[in-house]
Amino acid sequence: MFQSSKQLDGQSVSSALVPVDVNETYIDAQGNVQSGGFIQAESNVQIPKKLQDGLQMLGMIIKRHEDNLNLLNTQKTKLDDSILGLQDIFEKYKSSNMAKNRKSDNLQPTSEEAINEQILQHEKSAAGLLCQLKTHHGTLASNLSLTKDIVGIVATLGKVEDDNLSKLFSEYLGVETMLAIVCKTCEGVKALEIYNNDGCLDKSSGLHGLGASIGRPLDGRFLVICLESLRPYAGKFVLDDPQKRLDILNPRLPNGECPAGFLGFAVNMINIDGSNLFCVMPNGYGLREILFYNLFSRLQVYQTRAEMIKALPCISDGAVSLDGGMIRTDGVYSLGNREDVVVKFPSTVDLGSYDEIERQMKDLKGEKHKILGDIRREQSLLDAAKIRFNKKKNEFLKVLAESSSYATQVNASVMPLN
Repeated sequence: MFQSSKQLDGQSVSSALVPVDVNETYIDAQGNVQSGGFIQAESNVQIPKKLQDGLQMLGMIIKRHEDNLNLLNTQKTKLDDSILGLQDIFEKYKSSNMAKNRKSDNLQPTSEEAINEQILQHEKSAAGLLCQLKTHHGTLASNLSLTKDIVGIVATLGKVEDDNLSKLFSEYLGVETMLAIVCKTCEGVKALEIYNNDGCLDKSSGLHGLGASIGRPLDGRFLVICLESLRPYAGKFVLDDPQKRLDILNPRLPNGECPAGFLGFAVNMINIDGSNLFCVMPNGYGLREILFYNLFSRLQVYQTRAEMIKALPCISDGAVSLDGGMIRTDGVYSLGNREDVVVKFPSTVDLGSYDEIERQMKDLKGEKHKILGDIRREQSLLDAAKIRFNKKKNEFLKVLAESSSYATQVNASVMPLN
């Protein structure tokens, strides 16, 4: 008796393929007697299965190439940002005419000695007292228990590339912060001031007693920053950067582009001595990710005030411009003329800075050229895989259509013999 479907190797066979028993015969539409069997049915089952497996494999290949392209494009975007930042910094140097006057005596960077002199002018400040101890009583200062926890004064813990940036950052932070004493722990902070049982300040102990002993009494308040109490930067660092700069994504306008004139983040424009880059704290953190990240956060630096204003949609933690523009926080502006900065960061510009920037740009452009080649190759492989996928898909659909048509014809022509 004719059956509409059977089992082949434990798998269900579609009734559209019309298998018949090998011992039966049937008459086709032309009246010819044909022998029954599974040959045609098995052929029509195996071909779509093979094509389906091929489609699945090609789909996996396409996904792999797409993932590779996404990774390469992400790397290219980071390189573009780095190259743009270096180009803007280089143009800044050129526009300030520093490169043409490397040997000019009038453009000597502000030295550490000059910064110490500026601090010493604040005679009744805690920073001035510590600076005098370090300058004139080095041995005494190093042996004092109350100074062992002190890392330094903010103004002496970092350097910048030129005097203009020094003035800009110092004005942004303010004199009180620039003269702040930086301690590692809360215990170190407590040691700086001692109070008697009545809660009154004991001026014979701590920094006050030290100042009185060398004829430099303290007067008024002074700021102390405790590194132990600060929340450090939690992100990644720029790979293979000797200055351990923070890997912060550049700002993006609503159209996805980096704002014109953006030079970088202030926290990454501070150069830090090697001894303070790593393991200032027992947990391994350095000054950039603790102290300067808390002081500057994501403060952006722009070439001009006009470019800074155009970038307002992507400024959240303040911005400054080389021509004196300043946004403290989102919606808070500092207007008027620049203030005369009394205490600045030391500036350091060596004769090889410009050549080093050019070398870095050359290396980054070389790396970008290689990635562009990888992107073109991956795109070519992806396009070829998609063409093969579409071709096999059409072949698969054609076989399915033919199988369905064949089954329809057989169903219409089968007439079992009595």
